[in-house]
Amino acid sequence: MMKFIRSRYLHTTLLALGLSTSCLVQSAAPNPYTFTKNNNASNSNATELKLLQNHFQQQRKQAGLSSKSIRVGDVVWSYNEGGSHSKPTILLIHGLAGTRDNWNRVAQFLTPDYHVIIPDLPNSGDTKTPSNFDNSVPNVTSQLRQFIEAIDCEENLHVAGHSLGGPIATLYASQYPFDTQSLFLLNSAGIYKLANTPYTKNPLSLNDLIVSKHGDLANIAKQIMQNPPAITSQIQHAQEEALISRSEQTRKAIEQIVKLNRIYTPDSFARLAGSIEAPTLILWGKQDRIINVEVANELQSLLKRAEKPVILNNVGHMPLLEAEKQVAQYYLPFLSKTQNLKNPLADKLIPLN
Repeated sequence: MMKFIRSRYLHTTLLALGLSTSCLVQSAAPNPYTFTKNNNASNSNATELKLLQNHFQQQRKQAGLSSKSIRVGDVVWSYNEGGSHSKPTILLIHGLAGTRDNWNRVAQFLTPDYHVIIPDLPNSGDTKTPSNFDNSVPNVTSQLRQFIEAIDCEENLHVAGHSLGGPIATLYASQYPFDTQSLFLLNSAGIYKLANTPYTKNPLSLNDLIVSKHGDLANIAKQIMQNPPAITSQIQHAQEEALISRSEQTRKAIEQIVKLNRIYTPDSFARLAGSIEAPTLILWGKQDRIINVEVANELQSLLKRAEKPVILNNVGHMPLLEAEKQVAQYYLPFLSKTQNLKNPLADKLIPLN
């Protein structure tokens, strides 16, 4: 029987300003993730890959999720879906270089009472895009809206975003206020005045979090999570192989983060946040070394209807993996409370007659 060890490697790296891990191999998906071709790959690596795929397949099953895909324009979306279509819909958004499976642990608490949609964002996981696809946050948000409309889930949508998924969720709520029932931001990236980590002050330092050779992951993972889940050493090794194979793609994703910080300022980000009408829940890991916890209160001050931030002790940048039960314990009551709230913009509408 395989010995389980306490590890700091599960879903751990490339998370600064929204770069949640892109190491995760997709399981049971229409276009399964594969490593870069290597004619000398050992049978051991193939076994580890299969183990990793089975790991995520089991997670999805436990969460009541199934893998689906749909073409919308030039984008072929891969996504996880669970829960009844007759129930309110939640859209869960991962970080820019992350995958839908980052949310599996939280989703298991949501699917009994909600319809849950978790897409792989463009150029992440199994979602396929043209070679010239625009990875900017505005375009990704626009493409995400088209996806949501294609699966007929746009009305009264609860939107949640982690890390760089946070700005995407924020922009979505700003651009589609009548359809956004609530907003949930976890360790959300942004352009903050109080940001003081090396990764927020200089996004180029994100390149220090790229796993490009064996042995990198052990040191990098310490920056990401304070309290990681336990996994096997074989899964750990398979994750490092996947990270190495995707290192160049990650560098391109970091280039988008650098451009984002050149375009936006704290003032322009504040105006964006201030335009949101949806009630908002903010949650942060107190020991986040990527985006420091002090910005949570700053973010609250920018939003019209934000509750006092929830700060989880002994949690780093990945509460959706480090403390999924606590995340659900705060999110579910918030969802229940906001489900029937009236959108304040509705009162401002002028009847056509």
